[in-house]
Amino acid sequence: MSRSAGFRFFVLGALILLMFIPLFFVGAIIDDRSNYSRDAIRSVGQDWGGPQVINGPQIVVPVEGPVTRLQPFTTTDPSTGEQRTESREVTEIERKSPLTLSPDHFEVAMNTVTSERRRGIFRVPVFTATSQIQFDLAVPDAGPFLEAGEVALWNQAYLVLGLTDNRALRGAAVLTIDGTEFALSPRPREPGIQAAIGDPRAFQSYELTLGFNGAESLDIVPIGRDSVVTMTSDWPHPSFAGAFLPDGSEITENGFRATWTIPHLARNLPQATRGDYANAARTTAFGVQFYQPNDFYQKAYRAARYGILFIALTFLTVFLIENRAQRPVHPVQFILIGLAQSIFVLLMVSYAEQIGFGPAYAASAGATIALLVLFGATGLQLGRRTWVLGAMLVVLYSVLYLILRSADYALLAGSTLAFGALAATVIATRNEDWYGPERTGPRRGWFTKRPPSTPSTQSSEPPNQL
Repeated sequence: MSRSAGFRFFVLGALILLMFIPLFFVGAIIDDRSNYSRDAIRSVGQDWGGPQVINGPQIVVPVEGPVTRLQPFTTTDPSTGEQRTESREVTEIERKSPLTLSPDHFEVAMNTVTSERRRGIFRVPVFTATSQIQFDLAVPDAGPFLEAGEVALWNQAYLVLGLTDNRALRGAAVLTIDGTEFALSPRPREPGIQAAIGDPRAFQSYELTLGFNGAESLDIVPIGRDSVVTMTSDWPHPSFAGAFLPDGSEITENGFRATWTIPHLARNLPQATRGDYANAARTTAFGVQFYQPNDFYQKAYRAARYGILFIALTFLTVFLIENRAQRPVHPVQFILIGLAQSIFVLLMVSYAEQIGFGPAYAASAGATIALLVLFGATGLQLGRRTWVLGAMLVVLYSVLYLILRSADYALLAGSTLAFGALAATVIATRNEDWYGPERTGPRRGWFTKRPPSTPSTQSSEPPNQL
């Protein structure tokens, strides 16, 4: 029973489970390299400008009003000289929370041009953007937003535009209101720009041209009562994200074009407020991520996940075509086959960092297939069955390439391959005697030692005759 095909099949299953160990360490190495790559991308991206979120423009109207507070003062009793501390109400005019006004019709045309920066062996996509912002503003009556004694300082109103980081600003930064250009300056306490414009109630049309750098993503807040945003870029792999998806988009190998139309009913943002507007605005931001599809670290992760399946299929193929009657394959030889296929993933990643995924996969798969075919012919002594092993490996690594190239069809290809392999095994072993023939004598096989040879006790000479 211990030498039967059934027992060897269970041992083979244990060996397959054992292969999870090298695949685990391979996955850890890939994870470390991936983290190193992300750190490099993040560092270059921050130096270039980082992810950008455009929040604004808006008009901020300062507000002054009376503030009453208790102010301590000390009095001295003239007869006793005793000092006493008392409090009295003092009313002062101070700046209070300003009135923030958002545009009515808000239209943005944004164009980005991408390029690559290098940090060591890693390439980082970055972009340079130019935005044309046009909007108008219907200034409401400030009365409903003011408390008793408060006054809106319309002549001190200013325009603000929030950014992620001012270091990203490059090129043009021009604000024009009704044909008159206004100077822009950095915001004093937070990222962004501002311009003192005076009383906005007489203005009709606003235009803002802004050039800036960025990396990873570009988002915009639909600040207007009705917002229309158009983005064009030469990046062919956009990933639209945020609170709103585009109404329509055109994506080609030369780039993309996307348009959003956001009505005021679709967002929970007030047109005029004295509250905290920034946090509410960020929840409505939308835009595009400059996505790198299916990079070789993602491919390597999938290769490691599917690795146990491909090792099992190779083991199964060798098990079915081995010459069990004369020279069965030893467990150590199966382990060597599994280690070779585990190291294939490391080879693919290390070469992909230098020469790209396609050539790296071809070189690594070719070397692994050649090694296993040579081992099958010489070490396993499969004879003409070696061609069966070689053909199976070519098919296996071809399917793996398709799985790694297309994340959408990876599960479909993997499950179909697994079912096909199981069906082929069932058919090939339909007449197998898994219990094995009952034998009393020794037999060569797994866990079976050859009995030691003993010298013959018979002599070639005839026995002495008494």
